[in-house]
Amino acid sequence: MEFYLTALLQGLCFAGIAVGIYISMKIFNIPDITTDGSYTLGGMLTGTLLTHALPLYLSAFAVLVAGAVAGAITGIIHTKLKINALLAGILVSTALYSVNIITAGRSNLPLVNTPSVFNVISFTTNVNLNTLIILLFIVALIIGLIGYLLKTDFGIAMRATGNSETMIRALGVNTDRMKIIGLALANALTAFSGFLMTQQQGYADISMGIGIVIIGLGSVIIGETLINWLNITSVWASLLLVLAGAVVFQLVLAVTLTLGVNANLLKLVTAALVLLFVSLPRLSLLRQHD
Repeated sequence: MEFYLTALLQGLCFAGIAVGIYISMKIFNIPDITTDGSYTLGGMLTGTLLTHALPLYLSAFAVLVAGAVAGAITGIIHTKLKINALLAGILVSTALYSVNIITAGRSNLPLVNTPSVFNVISFTTNVNLNTLIILLFIVALIIGLIGYLLKTDFGIAMRATGNSETMIRALGVNTDRMKIIGLALANALTAFSGFLMTQQQGYADISMGIGIVIIGLGSVIIGETLINWLNITSVWASLLLVLAGAVVFQLVLAVTLTLGVNANLLKLVTAALVLLFVSLPRLSLLRQHD
């Protein structure tokens, strides 16, 4: 049971990544690979700041700003230099590897006797249950704030930029600025996931972001599948289903490991699961045509 609870906790920690990729890929139609680097940036910066006794709230703010800057740089390269979005993300993510190493001064940073967002408040003596309660509150706050933003005039302009860039530009909206802000927001959320995960697992590692975009993409695909099946149009419900996708994805991986699959094959299993989730809607359409 504790094993599945850990998977649930990790799924909630990945909520920021899932919502971030939902913003970049589903709202703006931009495949943003910066995710791998900004997630690690959030983790390594968190480890560095907490080991230097910086308060948690300042560490969280610094992580959000750092992630936003990384995303904004990708957005500027894509919109102002007219570089393909995929290549722009790869360039920034590659550069962030060096930034992350310099930030921490080493490739692995354990958190020993440092304060954590999960132990500053104690609702129960059960560590995992206490972590779950705090994560649920944090995730509810993220969903609430992003949901509110997307319902405002500014958020509607962001969504319109992805749906019909030509039309919204004709209405006087600066679409380049919208994309830069959108990518900054997406990567700030991704970095915040690194902030949470580093404290949840007790260390930061330079390789922690490898393939993380696949986990986020898998979460979004599961959420999108549920949205289509249930014919959801509400922004709030869509964000909640994307969050549910992150949790389901981690629980499926947990089940895979309990079935005896070698842990070294986890990345392979992750890729296979994403391929499966991507293929399911298309296979359903093929059956309908037949």
